[in-house]
Amino acid sequence: MGKHVRRHTWRALAAAVVAFGAWHAWKPLPRGLARADAWHALDEAQLRLLVDRTWTDAAGRRRAEHTIFDAQLAAIRRAHHTVVLDAFLFNRLGGALPPPEVGGRQLSRELTEALLAWRVEHPDGFAAVITDPINSTYGAAAAAHLTALRSAGVHVVETDLDRLRDSNPLYSTPWRLLVRWWEGVGTVPGWLPHPLGTEGERVPLRPWLRLLNFKANHRKVLVCDDGAAGWTALIASANPHDASSAHSNVALQVDGPFALDVLAGEAAVAEFSGAGLSGPGLAGTEHSEVGTQWRSARGPSAPTPSAGQLRARYVTESKIERAALAALTQAGPGDEVGLAMFYLSDRDIIGALLAAAERGATVRVVLDPNRDAFGRTKDGVPNRQVAEELRARSRGKVEVRWYATDGEQFHTKLLFVRREDELWATLGSANFTRRNLDDLNLEANVELRGPRDAALSQQLRREFEWLWAGDGAGWAPTRPFDEFSDRSRLRRLRYLVMERTGLSTF
Repeated sequence: MGKHVRRHTWRALAAAVVAFGAWHAWKPLPRGLARADAWHALDEAQLRLLVDRTWTDAAGRRRAEHTIFDAQLAAIRRAHHTVVLDAFLFNRLGGALPPPEVGGRQLSRELTEALLAWRVEHPDGFAAVITDPINSTYGAAAAAHLTALRSAGVHVVETDLDRLRDSNPLYSTPWRLLVRWWEGVGTVPGWLPHPLGTEGERVPLRPWLRLLNFKANHRKVLVCDDGAAGWTALIASANPHDASSAHSNVALQVDGPFALDVLAGEAAVAEFSGAGLSGPGLAGTEHSEVGTQWRSARGPSAPTPSAGQLRARYVTESKIERAALAALTQAGPGDEVGLAMFYLSDRDIIGALLAAAERGATVRVVLDPNRDAFGRTKDGVPNRQVAEELRARSRGKVEVRWYATDGEQFHTKLLFVRREDELWATLGSANFTRRNLDDLNLEANVELRGPRDAALSQQLRREFEWLWAGDGAGWAPTRPFDEFSDRSRLRRLRYLVMERTGLSTF
């Protein structure tokens, strides 16, 4: 009888643990996430494509053209009453500063100083920084720049990642049951290397245990008033992170009421992270709670844009994937698909690219070779395995090239579909991976539609053509597919296991 009871007890306990893990992998998202906001009709003057490029030219010289953070700093300087930043990596950690000739800058210092100066100039204004706990090493190390911002009256919100779904339930389930509850008990001196690889800094075990949950607020957005009774938002793939300052990236600056959708999305993150923020009313109401205040930051409802207009909407989390799959599903003969991506591993996106090529669309993909990571060398997972699959299963119809990195990363996240009379595109923070597209990480993109001959449409296509063919005379910033071809079955199996279980950093 005792053995029978023990057996049933263990079965019940195992079922409870499985149910607990399943709940945290599929639980409802906090309110305000997975957004697909209304379309906004826009004029060409309301949109500005921003591109950071680092490359080696035809003469072998390292070159850089970077515009994103200068635009962000300018937007902050113009603002009169509101600045809200959401940034994943906002620190000086994680490797050496790249040299200035390839865009190396102390971005975290520059941005911190700009926010501090803004607070001095606008003491009655409202400034908030929403960020990922990795910047304070998950609470194990003081972040001096965040402390300075708090002291100056900037609201600093560390995202409550525990409220998000678990992307790595095989680890997160025992972590929640056995580790999380005693994290804050006592003080343990640092004895392990810093998880971001910062030389000489030591941390306790706790941040490593949190890091292995593999979840993040991965957004990179800035919302400001424009100093002239309007609003502006920048949605980017770029982090204000010193060691990332040489990366190639892309961003879109959007002026007008669109920015208020982004602001409402940031209100949701602040609210579920327990931030009781208040400040000047963003819609004329003084000193209200931030959730109510930011959600009510709306202008009059805009009319529904017509099919031939240039228009944009704000999309986050899984709505990014839905938008991408809808666009790819419609691609067929005569259409052109261009993808420029840091990480590509999502199985639905891969299937949609293959199906578009099979229907007769021209499909071209530019990927980071996944070899450079802040002074460390990676083995190409997952991009090289995905590239092999795309080439093999499409019988060469999907063309792939590699951006020629040299220590930095091709950190761009851009997809477009060019049809006979329209260009559709999305860009922002989201890599095309399970973690980024399946309501696990927090992500932020802009979705665009417009005439294919609109200036922005042509600019997007020119940027992709530069990636693909360079000067058109034999030089390009990318390399042929065969240069990083990898047919290792073991690494392919590892990619598939990592993507499907969540036991991965991508």
